[in-house]
Amino acid sequence: MIAAYSAASQARVNAALETLFNPPSPELARLYEAMRYSVMNGGKRVRPLLAYAACEALGGKAEQANGAACAVELIHAYSLVHDDLPAMDDDDLRRGQPTTHKKFDEACAILAGDGLQSLAFSALLDPRLSASDAETRLQMVSALALAAGPAGMVGGQAIDLGSVGLKLDQKALEYMHRHKTGALIEVSVKLGALASGQAERDELKSLQSYAQAIGLAFQVQDDILDVESDTATLGKRQGADIARDKPTYPALLGLDAAKAYALELRDQALHALRPFDAAAEPLRDLARYIVDRRN
Repeated sequence: MIAAYSAASQARVNAALETLFNPPSPELARLYEAMRYSVMNGGKRVRPLLAYAACEALGGKAEQANGAACAVELIHAYSLVHDDLPAMDDDDLRRGQPTTHKKFDEACAILAGDGLQSLAFSALLDPRLSASDAETRLQMVSALALAAGPAGMVGGQAIDLGSVGLKLDQKALEYMHRHKTGALIEVSVKLGALASGQAERDELKSLQSYAQAIGLAFQVQDDILDVESDTATLGKRQGADIARDKPTYPALLGLDAAKAYALELRDQALHALRPFDAAAEPLRDLARYIVDRRN
């Protein structure tokens, strides 16, 4: 079931994203080419899927969340472009293809990332992608800015870079990943819920608990795959975190305990969805997928 839902959602968000990469003048063609390359070169589209699924769980139509789905994928893509730069993780491979700075150059990659970040907020306000009222759009922009900025994803990346070679305890490791990875996953669910136009406080609270659990589960599973998978399957360099001496869940807990913790977080997410009916089944399937995936 998740395969069919994923395929339909990926096609929907990809079609919406394609409308955003038309350069306004010939001079900007290369920049827009780099931006498009960074977004449209594959990817699981987990964050857009979460936005669509949250919208539908509350009785909305998936199309209402197009702006939210595009916005979170654009932020995600920009973060990957910048994370891969030599000054950060210095990676040559992403989604099985050369990273943006390898395909183009470092300066172009930096500008492409900057452009994608700005484009994300434009997508939330684009009337072609969202029919939300002005107050809801303001809520969405505010939520995304908080999640993507220094109090969220960017702050988590700063902690991550400062933690190389350190031995973090579990509390510190989770604090880092709730920001670096979890914040954007959490806001993907929130934006989708807001896009439905039917989000009530109790429902948002339950969805937040769900998103917090899967956000952490996603990172735990990433750390497991960095140990168990291979470069061809991952589409990026396997063992990179180990090589950089980054703190990970398998290193801290042991591989078997890390796997058990991922399953525990999945169960927490499913428990948070108990108040929802069958319309939330895609969210449940996504929680299971996140800990079952192999890349």
